[in-house]
Order: sequence, then structure tokens, then C-alpha cells
Amino acid sequence: MKKIYNKFIYGCMLVGVTLFSASCTDYLDKSADTDVSETAAYQNFTNFQGFVEEIYNCIPDKENCNYNVSFNWGDDELMDTNGNMHLGPQIDLGNFWAWQTDGQNFFYLPGGSSTSTGRFGHSIWGHAWYCIRKANLGLANLDKMTDCTQEEKDLIAGQLYFFRAWWHFECMMYLGGLPYVTTVLDAASVPRLPRLSFQECADSCAKDLRRAADLLPIDWDDTAAGQATKGHNQRRINKIMALGYLGKVYLWSASPLMKHGAMTGAGNLTYDYDTDRCQKAAEAFGELLNLVESGQTQYALAEFNYSDIYTHTKSPDATTCYSEIWFTQGQSWVIPGSTEAIMYGGDGGVNASPWGFSISFGPIDLTTGGNVHHPTANYVNYAYGMANGLPIDDPESGFDPTHPFRNRDPRFYHDIVFDGMQYFIGAVPDGQKSLEAYRYANLYTGGNYRSDSKGSRTGYLYQKLANKNNNIIDRGNDYSRSPMGALPYMRLADIYLMYAEACAAINGAQGKSSNFSKTAEDAINTLRDRVGAAHVNAKYTADKIKFMDEVRRERACELAFEGFRFCDLQRWLLLTEAPYNVKTSQEFERVYDQSWYENPDNDPRDAEVRGWKQETILTRPFTERNYWFPFFKKDVSIYEGFTQNPGW
Repeated sequence: MKKIYNKFIYGCMLVGVTLFSASCTDYLDKSADTDVSETAAYQNFTNFQGFVEEIYNCIPDKENCNYNVSFNWGDDELMDTNGNMHLGPQIDLGNFWAWQTDGQNFFYLPGGSSTSTGRFGHSIWGHAWYCIRKANLGLANLDKMTDCTQEEKDLIAGQLYFFRAWWHFECMMYLGGLPYVTTVLDAASVPRLPRLSFQECADSCAKDLRRAADLLPIDWDDTAAGQATKGHNQRRINKIMALGYLGKVYLWSASPLMKHGAMTGAGNLTYDYDTDRCQKAAEAFGELLNLVESGQTQYALAEFNYSDIYTHTKSPDATTCYSEIWFTQGQSWVIPGSTEAIMYGGDGGVNASPWGFSISFGPIDLTTGGNVHHPTANYVNYAYGMANGLPIDDPESGFDPTHPFRNRDPRFYHDIVFDGMQYFIGAVPDGQKSLEAYRYANLYTGGNYRSDSKGSRTGYLYQKLANKNNNIIDRGNDYSRSPMGALPYMRLADIYLMYAEACAAINGAQGKSSNFSKTAEDAINTLRDRVGAAHVNAKYTADKIKFMDEVRRERACELAFEGFRFCDLQRWLLLTEAPYNVKTSQEFERVYDQSWYENPDNDPRDAEVRGWKQETILTRPFTERNYWFPFFKKDVSIYEGFTQNPGW
């Protein structure tokens, strides 16, 4: 993104301020004469787009923002015990202040620079107010853009409206309602903008996003202005991104937390949405999906078509690949996303992915990684049901605790490393023969992969976001293999899921928008058809609450480990509730000896085990206050109307 256009970064264009890197306090400390006034910065499309490019540059690269990353804060993941200082483990302890001090998460990194091209320089809170000011500054100077076509002017305005909303919303998801800033504030005086409710902020976001959707094209390649960079415009803000976030803003504002406020023991209120807002969300998503399914966009669901699911080897007849939504190898540093990624993060560069992120999911002895991220047993066994479409705790699912890995949802075999899977393929070099004992994932109780400090604490590992061949034997993360990892902020499957949720909140499985033919049930089944899993069972479609449970479980499966789970549990008023506040391991003994797993005629999913059970590792001590992060103490002392979140 940052290299698509030459950047016209004049001293004046940088707004003459040090980056708002810590909080809104720094934003307000600028001198009064720092705003851009030069007409040249805005007079034509090339110059003005250079101004906008800096906002793109500030978008964090979630997965590569530091050496050890943390973006899964729900019930979905644990880290090895050496990683207890990171944000995920601190959230488990109820220490939500840690977002301000951890220094290795995408939401806040101390320091940083808006013009940095490094992966350590960008974060949401670290850049939000700077980028919001920059968007407002651009909109205030839009009339100075005189040497341009109307198309070019619309492109600039659409991007600025989108970014003003997007940066507000990314902060709102974790902090709640904020002042919604739509003007270039006087840096010489203290602002008096009050904190708004989440819904009030969402309405302002929605207004900006609707404007953006109406101004922006579906594909920049189809515009005269985009011809200079044709074929390289996929990361530019477009109509589909704006519609996606328009729907998301409405759905989030309709959710139980925003309707009822933070509480414990919500009971059936977890299913109580603001249906008017859900309808608006459904219409935005419906507009988007109608464009996609009528072939008017560049987006499509990536194919789930593999000749070897365990190694993510796609079939010869596959034209796209599900795995390539998150990582690519051997493709000259092609940025992942396939046909499905809608909103991308920043670009950490080719040197980012071989380090940190790509080696964070396997045992330390095989990856030399810093910390091991691994899924909780309760999450895996909740999200990844059976191939017949039923959750494993359904009496009719066919789940057999003596064969717990058999007949599971196909995404289980793609995403999860379970006991007995071959972890590396290559020959062990001389001098490292001790590593041969790790060729197969020994994740049973007492197995050599079950190390609290160097392996899995839960009996599972995962390879969804980075291939397990990123190990010291197969060397999938060698620079020569051009490994690239990326975590989309939004992808097409998420749109189907949010559409299903919004429609289901209104009218259950048969709920739908007025501008798209599919029902909520159809939307979920579209994703299940893609992977070869059975449709939602009739006993769940017949009951509005049971169907919503299946929508949420489908969301947990399809979007597993992509950084969405915390906000989902939060907005559903489930963050404090059992079983979502618990993290477990699975414990079992093998029936077969090692030779059975080494036999290529045997599939590890068919292995028999005994004594399968789940054991609690921790219970998160959450109360009502944990539904929102606390603000920096210095921020809430700026003026009386800017208040701290309750309980902090």
C-alpha cells in the first residue's frame, strides 16, 4: 500500500506534530500553528493521494507488529508459561491495564511513527487520533483540490470518510463510546467533546461509511485514476470495504452489550438485540453480498479443495486456496488473502513473516520460536463439531470419546494439529537425531509435545494461520521460501456470518434482508458447503435461540484464532459467563503404540484412545468491568466530560 503511489510527504503534510503515539493527551499537546495550509498538498489527485497514503501506512500489521504477537484474547487460546507477561495471559488474569504496558500487541505499541515502514511502528490506539485528525484535515481542504476530475475528488473524499469512521470504530470495540471528532480541533484549547454512547458513535460511523460506499468504486482497477497502478489496487479502500464496515458497525451497536450495558448473569438477554439496528446491518450486508454473488466484484470464497488436508496441499484442479487467506509460501512474497480478504492490515515487509508470527504455533524445540500459541481444548471441542453438522455435545452427533478425532468438521483437520499427526516430513540431519522423537505430534497426556513451557498445555496445536512446515526440519519459513503471513481485518466469510447473525436476530433461521435472496440459514450453509460439512440440522433451524447458538458456533469455527473471539464474547454478554470464562486441556491415553501412527496406511483421525476428558487449566476472574478496557489515566483527566470506563 505505502509504495503504490509516490508519497508527497512535505513537512507541512505531516501536520507538524510528533505522532500521537500514546494517547489523546499527546494529540492535544500540539502547537497551534501545525496544520497543513499549503495549497500544493491538496491541489491534484497525486498530491492529495500522497497525503492519504500516510493513513494507510498507520494501519497495524496485527500478526507481525512485534517479535511475539498477541491478538487472541478470548477463550480460544493459551500461551506457554514463558509468555505470561504478554497481553493474552494478562487478560486471563483480569489485568486489562496490560494493554497499555505489554508493548507487543496491535492495539497499542509505545512510540512509533506515522511514516515508519517498520512493523514495530504502528498500532490502533497509537495512531487513531492522528489519523482521525488527518482525515478531518483532508476533508476540510477538499475544496482546494481543483486540478482534478470528479472521480478523483470522490475517491479522495470516500477514503477520508471511511478512515474517519474506521479508526473510531476500531477503538470503540475495546473502549466503548468515544467523542466522535468530525472537525480539525483547535490544538491551542482543551476540547469539550463528551463521550458518546456506543450507539451514538456507531450512528456517526455509519453516516461516514454510507458516504464512503456511495463515493467509492467496487474496484479501483475500473477507474481512470486507478489505471496507473492497475493490478495493484487490491488494498485500496473501496465500496465493498465500506459496506462491510457499515454492516458491522450496525451489528455491533445492535448487540446485547450495547443494548443492555455490561452485566454478569445476562441469561437470555444474550440473545436480545436491537432489531432495528440489525435490520440496517442486514441491508448493508445484503447489498454487499448481492454484488458479490452477481459477479460484480473481485471477491469470492476461496476454495477448500485439498489433495492432502494435513499439509495444506491443494488439489491440482483448485484455482484458489483456503490456506492462502492467511499465508503463502514459494510465491515470491505474494501477500495472502486469496480472493476472500476484503480489508487488509499493514504490510510488515518481507522480513517480517519468517520471524515471530510464522514460528509461534509449534513446539519451541522444533521452531526456535519465542512463545507457543495453542488452542484451548474447550474452544476446539466447541467450535469444531462433527462432519454431520452437529455440535459434539449433541446426543445425535455420533461423537465417540474413544475416537475423539474421527468424523469431525473438515476445518478441524485443516486448522488443528491433533495427536498422532505427522508434524514434519524431512529427514533429521546428523547431530539432531534426538528430534526424530518429535516427527509425530505426541499430544496425549505425558507426550513429548505436552510441555507447559515449550509445547502445548492443552493437547492441541494449530496450523491455520501458519503452516506447520515452518519448523527447523522442513524449513518452510526460510527466506528462500518467501513465507508471507497476513491476518485480514475483514474477509468475505465474515460477511456471510454477520449477515446470518443480523437476520437471525430479527427472524431466526428464515430471517433475510430485502435486497439479498439468501436467508440466515442459507448464509451459514454456504460456508458449510464450501468445506464439505453438513447443513444446520432442522432441530436447530426450528428454534430461534438454538439457531443463534449455531450461528455463533459457526462463527467460532470459521473465524477461529483470527482475533475476533474476544469482541464476540464481549458484545454477546458472554465474556464473564461459564463455560466461556474457562480454559481447558484434553487428557487421554493412547491405545496403540507409536508404530501404528508411523504406518502410512493409518490415519491419525481413526486412532483409538482411552480415558478422554477435559480438565480446567484456569477460570478467568472477570466481572462487569471487564467488558471494556480502561483508558489511560492521563486521558480521563483532560476534561470532565471524558470519563473512565466503569470499575476502573
